Amino acid sequence: MAGKGKLTDAPVEFVKEGVQFVRKCRKPTQKEYAQLIRAVGMGFVMMGIVGYLIKLIHIPIRYLIV
Repeated sequence: MAGKGKLTDAPVEFVKEGVQFVRKCRKPTQKEYAQLIRAVGMGFVMMGIVGYLIKLIHIPIRYLIV
């Protein structure tokens, strides 16, 4: 079989790349962590506003249709 090695190469390659990734990872500094929290918080607020606006538009339309 010509493709026999390809089946076993994929998991080995995956583990190698995973180990390389973990070795390159580092703990974020306090400044980076604060920036990440701020960005995630802003995302939550923005999605909440969008959801609220959609709900405000949806309520009158629902009563007009019914």
